[in-house]
Amino acid sequence: MNIGFDAKRAFHNNTGLGNYSRTLIHSLHDLYPENEYFLFNPKKSNRYQILGQHLHEILPTFFFDKLFSSLWRSHRVINNLKKLNIDIYHGLSHEIPFGIEKTNIKSVVTIHDLIIFRHPEHYKKIDVRIHEKKIKYACENADHIIAISEQTKTDIINLFNIDEKKISVCYQSCDKKFEQKISEQEINLVKQKLGLPEQYFLYVGSITERKNLLTICKAMLINKDELNIPLVVIGNGKKYKEDVKSFIEQHSLSGSVIFLSDNEIVKSLPEYISGDCFPAIYQAATALVYPSLFEGFGIPILEALWSETPVITSNTSCLPEAGGEGAYYVDPLKPEDIAVGMKEIFKNKSLADEMRKKGKLHAMNFSPEKCAASVMKIYKTL
Repeated sequence: MNIGFDAKRAFHNNTGLGNYSRTLIHSLHDLYPENEYFLFNPKKSNRYQILGQHLHEILPTFFFDKLFSSLWRSHRVINNLKKLNIDIYHGLSHEIPFGIEKTNIKSVVTIHDLIIFRHPEHYKKIDVRIHEKKIKYACENADHIIAISEQTKTDIINLFNIDEKKISVCYQSCDKKFEQKISEQEINLVKQKLGLPEQYFLYVGSITERKNLLTICKAMLINKDELNIPLVVIGNGKKYKEDVKSFIEQHSLSGSVIFLSDNEIVKSLPEYISGDCFPAIYQAATALVYPSLFEGFGIPILEALWSETPVITSNTSCLPEAGGEGAYYVDPLKPEDIAVGMKEIFKNKSLADEMRKKGKLHAMNFSPEKCAASVMKIYKTL
């Protein structure tokens, strides 16, 4: 088969959507080399290279398409699909080209979450209108929908009245580098290079209201006199980040919260940009703290479970699906719950060890091989 992908996120995005795209593309390529995989990228990227014998990057060639690359991606790319005899086109992040249903090309779309429908107040009005139109169109016109969790599948059915037979839950995986055990010597080298403290809790994700970093900081304040372990933050944000920093300054927590992505030296390091040092960062952490208010899946949880790092996360949305029996669950709106979890995991070594074991076992349900196989099964039914 000739399988095409909307590869914008794969080449340009360093958060969840990009990680999902790159991991799935590499897994399919490695496990099913009998197919050819075409990666439709609206603009050349210097950030990520996606290489393989059966991988082909396709960029717009006409001046008009280069100038209006977003239009090429959402409409005119169909001309390229036809010329390359694409059998299946997979929109990896919520959208497919308009008009693809009028061709003989089968289409699949992955829906990660419908947060923009649930919490439109967190987005610009113009972004809400654009994404609502694209997501609704994709769900109604794709030949099959992949939901990243049971929570997302339920949301698709309820919001768009889509027949559940058209939707399959295919869990995502994470980069296989998180499966590798990092030596203590290498971990120490990474900690030294990045300026990490001896012990720390870890937060990974965009710094937005939904991700709930401010509530973690409130938990840090509760524990201030009893648990003197800093929080290392990987991620960035805008206004909400400034709100978090304001809280930190007002409550004299500046030495307790380390924004790693603000460090000019660190964020310019190749191993930080690529994420190659992230497994060591995870494995050195006391626990990942991820009390998000709502997620489609929550890939940092999976990265932590593979890394045998205890996880504190929310008891809401799909997060219990992601964490299984290997996570410590809290009410994300209660900082005192998070504070107790942080103290429990730090002080109770047997609890932490048990979480590591259960977490690794649960992570094995989301291996790249299993995730790729579930997607390939859908391709073969179309």
